Amino acid sequence: MSPSSRGLRAMPPALGRRRTASCLRTALFLFLVTFVWLQLHVASLGGRPVPDPPPDAQGNDSVAALLSMVPQGLHKYLTPRPRNASAAGNASDAAAAAAAGPARAPLNISDIRRNIERYNEQQSVLNEDAFGPLTNDSVVIVVQVHTRITYLRHLIVSLAQARYIETVLLVISHDVYDEELNELVQSVDFCKVIQIFYPYSIQTHPHEFPGESPGDCPRNIQKEQARKLMCNNALYPDLYGHYREAKFTQTKHHWWWKANRVFNQLEVTRNHTGLVLFLEEDHYVAEDFLHVLRLMQQTAHTSCVHCNILSLGSYLKTYNYYADSKKKDGGPAVAQKAVGRRTSGNNVAPSWGFQVLPTLYQHYQKAEATPWISSKHNMGMAFNRSTWEDIRRCADFFCTYDDYNWDWSLQHISQGCLAHRLHAIVMKGPRVFHIGECGVHHKKANCESTAVISKVQHVLKYASKHLYPPRLTLTVTTTTKKQKLRKGNGGWGDLRDHQLCVNMTRSVR
Repeated sequence: MSPSSRGLRAMPPALGRRRTASCLRTALFLFLVTFVWLQLHVASLGGRPVPDPPPDAQGNDSVAALLSMVPQGLHKYLTPRPRNASAAGNASDAAAAAAAGPARAPLNISDIRRNIERYNEQQSVLNEDAFGPLTNDSVVIVVQVHTRITYLRHLIVSLAQARYIETVLLVISHDVYDEELNELVQSVDFCKVIQIFYPYSIQTHPHEFPGESPGDCPRNIQKEQARKLMCNNALYPDLYGHYREAKFTQTKHHWWWKANRVFNQLEVTRNHTGLVLFLEEDHYVAEDFLHVLRLMQQTAHTSCVHCNILSLGSYLKTYNYYADSKKKDGGPAVAQKAVGRRTSGNNVAPSWGFQVLPTLYQHYQKAEATPWISSKHNMGMAFNRSTWEDIRRCADFFCTYDDYNWDWSLQHISQGCLAHRLHAIVMKGPRVFHIGECGVHHKKANCESTAVISKVQHVLKYASKHLYPPRLTLTVTTTTKKQKLRKGNGGWGDLRDHQLCVNMTRSVR
């Protein structure tokens, strides 16, 4: 035997078997790992989460990102017109500013009051020649507007993309007269539009009631001290011993005034018997909101005759708007958490998170019939003249209830005055979203942030295939527990506020 042959020794049979077994175990392990990975990957394709917008779409420097989500023809509503040539950033902006004419001088209070009186007297309906008169099967959309023009621009863009929008009358109710706001509203060309102006605003009454009068009691002064000072409202603090603040009372006054104005005073709407939908400047609508509103109305007529309010909005932190389309008979579909809602001293802005679990199946065509709750069902709510007349007959309940919130005051009416309480049909999948970062109470360093707008645009993009349901599935919720009348949040103890509010209902056209 050669030396090289002697160097090769035969492998013992036992050792070979052990190596073979080890290789098989390794192969089996790799196979299992690969199989599990593939299963998870495939499952994620069926219910992949809606991705957050890119980082450049999270703040105010996201104009381009927001515009990319909007059809080119609607960019005009998002692009402010230059106010004067000196403020323009380049030659084209300067030319546009020059074409727009010289900057206007600020209006004084007398001018503002005259303009408001003129608008309210003329009651001009824009675009009526293009879209025809209002009919009873048309929806009247009433938007309460303060000063947040950035949000209003995006609400207008969302309205412009809605199916059947050409059939509505859009009523913009202002409590601040502002030429830039007027130009934006008057540029709307996709439906009939009318502007109304709340005439008892802080802007028009800055140093007298209903604004802040120099003779009014300071908010936190004790009643005995107030009586010694003999300030105007010394005898009328609220439930908690505080005196009125005009910036809080104005919102309730404005809501009540505009409802009375639309249902009972405007020539174009005072005989309208169809739905009136209430929105605010920091809302955003899905493109099928009118389609869904019609389905809700039909469902109420056939399956819930005692339901007198239709609610398109929800206060949600997490909502599954993207579903596993392969699942046919799915169970619960929505992952949702109630966002912090209005309390006596705090109004929490929405916190958005679109975590979508693959096993969930969303309720895009499901609705719920439930007793109306002010803190849950006050966003994007609609009702008709019959419901309004019931509410209006309870004006004293609304106007004397010591709570500066209009929705809590409606709840008080429902519990203590109406023969039949308010009941709502509420969409499980919201069609109205709250995009405002700041409110009456909640303030942030940047109140014009467009981060929430971007997220709403993205979630609606991913939800597009689930919009326009052919019908609704209604679930009826009943409560056997008797609810006691709630103590108000205060801020509404002044008899002058009570009287002003009641007079809005008694006033004639």
